[in-house]
Amino acid sequence: MKRLFKSLLLVATCAVLALGVAGCGEKKEEKKAEAPAAAAPAAPKTIVFASDAAYPPMQYMNDQKEIVGFEVDVIKAVAEKAGFKAEFKNVAWDGIFAGLANGKYDAISSSVSITDERKATMDFSDPIMAIEQILVVGINEKATDLAGLKGKSIGAQIGTTSYFVVKDVKGFKAIKTYDEVGLAMEDLVKGSIQAVVADSPVAVDYTTKKYADKIKIASVLKSDKVENIGIAVKKGNKEVLDLVNKGLAAIKADGTFDKIKEQHKMK
Repeated sequence: MKRLFKSLLLVATCAVLALGVAGCGEKKEEKKAEAPAAAAPAAPKTIVFASDAAYPPMQYMNDQKEIVGFEVDVIKAVAEKAGFKAEFKNVAWDGIFAGLANGKYDAISSSVSITDERKATMDFSDPIMAIEQILVVGINEKATDLAGLKGKSIGAQIGTTSYFVVKDVKGFKAIKTYDEVGLAMEDLVKGSIQAVVADSPVAVDYTTKKYADKIKIASVLKSDKVENIGIAVKKGNKEVLDLVNKGLAAIKADGTFDKIKEQHKMK
């Protein structure tokens, strides 16, 4: 009987110990903290670029009402390399700088020439490319420089460096300003004016494509210094400026920039 009692007691003791071990195991599992969920990757920064989309081949509207062009493709490539998202907003040239100052967009990508006057009120990226000022005349015009156009009318887009080239030149019958360079070219074709001054990419585009049989390049207007175009940002906006410069340096280093120039037949 004692043996039976001892056996039963041993079995009971083992059962209690087993339950105790199991209970300890369960408590440990309850105390085990779950690993924190991995944080979602931050969305890329969106930078809004204002463009006067009436300036082929640099930026213009296609048949689907999309902003396209050489400089648009450059910025898209810059965005990819620097890790941000680029959006484009069509803005008329005459108010484009005021909109930047008022924070309506982050940057201007619109063939903006980098000048000392502009650098006083906004910051610029590293240069995208150099351009020249070109004198465009009617196909039968004999004048090859500004002096040869004395007594005649000349046009340029208002507020551009093309306009600043001619605004103080004396002897013209009239210096007519336009909101869009295309309107100046139309007047030249109609004979309302006898010449237009425009940036070299634009002058080449109009004289070799749309109006190839009606207008021509008369000459390159000489300048004392190289005229570069760049991306303008609000004064002190280092974050956007650094991203643009990072991407621009990358596409120039790996050949992407040259490929874009080739696609758009840019010199």
